[in-house]
Amino acid sequence: MKIMVCYTGSRSSRAALDFAIMHARVFNGKIYLIASMEKGTRNEQEEIIKIEAEHETACEKVRKEGIECEKHLLVRGLTPDEDLVNYAQEENMDEIVIGIRKRSKMDKLIFGSTAQYVIIHATCPVIIVK
Repeated sequence: MKIMVCYTGSRSSRAALDFAIMHARVFNGKIYLIASMEKGTRNEQEEIIKIEAEHETACEKVRKEGIECEKHLLVRGLTPDEDLVNYAQEENMDEIVIGIRKRSKMDKLIFGSTAQYVIIHATCPVIIVK
């Protein structure tokens, strides 16, 4: 089973990873840690380095559980929500696990929600972890 975890190192993405580890144990799965950035310019270098470090730490945790892990930082010019959905489809993921943080309805209306987009547009099951 190919389990894609939308992972940035945030509290909600760490909760999603913990859930994915449980699923991977039960279904003999492999975990793919995925993050997406629209651009990879010099201004974003600090963020890129941070995410890569978070991915390395998380992959070590997964491997200690005896589960295979891959990590990918996508910088393909798409918005993160589109990029995550496209990557999952391109790589034939069996499920997506994404963490959410509590936001007001107004915040979601103004800023949108990556998780909401993924839920609506993904071609595989999406598990939301709070």
